[in-house]
Amino acid sequence: MFKVNAASVEEYLSFDPAREQDMRALDALIRTAAPTLSRWFVPGTPAGQPGMTMTMVGYGRYQYTVKSSPTPVSWPILGLALQKNYISLYNTANGDGPAFTCAYDGKLGRARISARGVITIASLADVDLAALAEMITAIEAGLATGQLVPH
Repeated sequence: MFKVNAASVEEYLSFDPAREQDMRALDALIRTAAPTLSRWFVPGTPAGQPGMTMTMVGYGRYQYTVKSSPTPVSWPILGLALQKNYISLYNTANGDGPAFTCAYDGKLGRARISARGVITIASLADVDLAALAEMITAIEAGLATGQLVPH
């Protein structure tokens, strides 16, 4: 299983030298497109505790609880994560209906969007960065107006 061993945003962005430039470019794009979503390192939850164990770079933050524990879990609105063969962009801000990012399916170039709204990027060169920035700005705006909420 692929695992990123990092303890800070800087370590995470530089973890894979072959994709560091793409990670830094995506980080800059997200920070420019959604400046109110503060960047932070997501360490994942320790084994045996509720929540996701994966690490990532987060933008914005919200709290949720799981049925098995009353302890709140802090999680990002947007999460930028290295996977073995691609980069994922997770979005937890959605309205009623399908995942918000699904509306951008076919508009982001060769980025794939799953039914759950996870964006998969194999190569940043194949992504329409203007459309991606527009989507991220729309997420930030939807959060500000209450049309989108993290869940």
